Amino acid sequence: MAEASNYEVTESVTEQTLESGVQHVNNPVLDLPQIVKKYLQKVIGYQQKENSYLFTDGSATVEVKVVSDEIIRIRLAPHSQFLDDFSYAVSNPDQHVAVYAFQEEEDCYTVSTNTVTCVIHKETFLIAFRDRDGKVINQDHSPMHWEENPDFGGYYVYCTKVAEDQEAFYGLGDKPTHLNLRGKRLTNWNSDTYSFAFDQDPLYRSIPFYIGLSSGEAYGIFFDNTFKTYFDFGAEVHDRTSFWSEGGELQYYYIHGPHMMDVVKRYHSITGTHYLPPLWALGYHQCRWSYYPESKVYELAKGFRSRQIPCDAIYLDIDYMDGYRCFTWNKHYFPDPKKMIKTLADDGFKTVVIIDPGIKVDDNYWVFKEGKENKYFCRRGDDYFMEGHVWPGRCQFPDFTNPEARKWWSGLFKGLVDAGVAGVWNDMNEPAVFGRGTFPNDVRHNYDGYRGSHRKAHNVYGMQMVRATYDGLKKLNHGKRPFTITRAAYAGTQRYSSVWTGDNVATWEHLRLGVLQLQRLSVSGMSFCGTDIGGFSGEPDGELFTRWIQFGVFSPFMRAHSAGDTREREPWSFGPEFEAINKKFIELRYKLLPYIYSVFWEQARYGFPILRPVTMLEQELESNIPREEEFSFGDKILVSPVVNPGQTSKRVYLPKGYWYDYWDQCFHLGGEEVEVATPLDRMPIFIKAGAVIPEFPVMQSVDLRLVNTLKLSVYYADSQVNSFIYEDHGDTFAYEQEIYLEKKMVLIGDKNSLTLNQSIDGLFTERYETYQLYFIGLPFNINRIRIDNKLVEWKSEDGIPVVEVSKDFKNLVVE
Repeated sequence: MAEASNYEVTESVTEQTLESGVQHVNNPVLDLPQIVKKYLQKVIGYQQKENSYLFTDGSATVEVKVVSDEIIRIRLAPHSQFLDDFSYAVSNPDQHVAVYAFQEEEDCYTVSTNTVTCVIHKETFLIAFRDRDGKVINQDHSPMHWEENPDFGGYYVYCTKVAEDQEAFYGLGDKPTHLNLRGKRLTNWNSDTYSFAFDQDPLYRSIPFYIGLSSGEAYGIFFDNTFKTYFDFGAEVHDRTSFWSEGGELQYYYIHGPHMMDVVKRYHSITGTHYLPPLWALGYHQCRWSYYPESKVYELAKGFRSRQIPCDAIYLDIDYMDGYRCFTWNKHYFPDPKKMIKTLADDGFKTVVIIDPGIKVDDNYWVFKEGKENKYFCRRGDDYFMEGHVWPGRCQFPDFTNPEARKWWSGLFKGLVDAGVAGVWNDMNEPAVFGRGTFPNDVRHNYDGYRGSHRKAHNVYGMQMVRATYDGLKKLNHGKRPFTITRAAYAGTQRYSSVWTGDNVATWEHLRLGVLQLQRLSVSGMSFCGTDIGGFSGEPDGELFTRWIQFGVFSPFMRAHSAGDTREREPWSFGPEFEAINKKFIELRYKLLPYIYSVFWEQARYGFPILRPVTMLEQELESNIPREEEFSFGDKILVSPVVNPGQTSKRVYLPKGYWYDYWDQCFHLGGEEVEVATPLDRMPIFIKAGAVIPEFPVMQSVDLRLVNTLKLSVYYADSQVNSFIYEDHGDTFAYEQEIYLEKKMVLIGDKNSLTLNQSIDGLFTERYETYQLYFIGLPFNINRIRIDNKLVEWKSEDGIPVVEVSKDFKNLVVE
């Protein structure tokens, strides 16, 4: 193989190298010292420590740890000295393992659970993973290897695996490229990438987790290494997949499938799921760099309410601060922020403010003084403070890997929370520094006591910043759920924050990229994600903005955002025709909030990704691998955004089964493409047959909602289909004490009848008393409807049968 090291060495591994275990490489261009690549050799012994097995070749040691029935962790210690077992990503390192076994065979050792077997070949130290039928799902191409780092100490570590001929690869966060990563070489190093392009790499987030899919079976690899990491998915050699890093430990988790959904759920079992956001966070949000002074903010809020366009949050960018000093207010622009925020809140708007990590060097600035006195700021290798220029000018930066600094940072939000701020937007936390890009490598970090340089801490810096933000809001906000958003992230950040894809561009290409990026983020463990609707830089026309709004309805996080040097970009900015369509789709977002909230609950509790590519829905079909524009939101709604200008129709692939067009209720057989009309006021939306979709009435914001009756659209199916509806207070943690309702709706249909059974779990009491059920697609004429064995009346609205029932019904039969 030819992996790139810190010296860009790209020699191939030879058979002689594998036999000797050592490869000597000179780099004449850089005239650097000789680099020695060392490979694992023949296994000569092993040792068991509970659910861990240690194998050695006499010098290096490999740990095989059974994490769960479906997850096995591999660690390499080149000289048998493992690093401390610490991870910011892994929230649940010790899961319960019911049964595991060890066996020595003539040519290998096996470590097995009920589901997966890890095979360690004695002669070569190659590692493979088999399913319960003995089929090899993933295997090494060459032994794990390493080379010493002459500049920093430690090792560059490498793993090379076999890539099957037709294997496809997914994940790695929001790389701006095709969903299938086959043929790509990619880097994880959080980077401020203004106006990024297709295939540009790296971007703002580092999520070293990917899914392999071959012959309809999936597995996952999570390379938990915070240094700069690389992934080669058959780019250099078609039959090999490699991952490596510029430091740290070769530690990865093999996550068994065979379904992609299983892989993602199990990845969440070790890195955590998204916290359940407040309901208002799922509404429409309006942002710009910047809305100021306060008269402009009032004008914006009036614009939404006077036009009756729903909106739940208004954002304040850096100009709300005094000289860009975090945790301050510009009293010229905002003389009484508490009064302004209260006025907005009374009209149903939450206020979200931006916070950056750069703290202005100013001894008269209380935040800087506290940080300096308590030594919370990062230092260079020679003990000088890390300084760089960002928006306030000369700045120093907190070490968010220091738990004391995080605790201090958490407390700084008190003034903002007391003023009524509801959410915090963390920006510039890659960390970004003007002129130099980011911190130098010699910056030192506490790393929660496991000290290291910025090479180790760079990719988790933003994650630990937003962790401190989340903790502060949770503690200070009187039992309300925090809302946070972050630009930079590492695996596990979903426990603390939502993300957006950063500074995109107002082009059709970037709309298409957003469709790809959000699907990829979702299957990479970060489902609460969105784009800057309309593009951050550049100028969209009305058509592009409207198509982006339509996509935004089915983005888990829905926010319009734009740069200050562009024209204003509100839903009404492009004239009455576009305003009416934008209003229609934002209202659709609010109608679907009970469904969207239920999907978020499934993510938080069960680890289901929110957006699901067609490949995930039908992974057994290789023909689905090139499909990128269709995806499902949850498991009941399928959408295909319009991503080309002037497009009046579109061919949409529907997965197997039966589907209803949301707009005209037409019935379609899945497993094939259908031609769909896409006039400007429509985007293809399909509902799975058998679904029960809850809908709110139109509202202007979540806090202004009045729900007397919940609408349930029941889509007939000639089969049994389960649907779930989740409800709670919408903004408290009472659901952790079972103050919620999880309603299971079971639809059973045949040619002559439809039965709907409801079971309810939880202790929450809804605000409404009745459902209005709309029966869509019934193939028979109704003779009678019985609810809990009592006959009831029904009516017809536009040819659709409608019946009003108690929210507590248990059994409904339509015949």
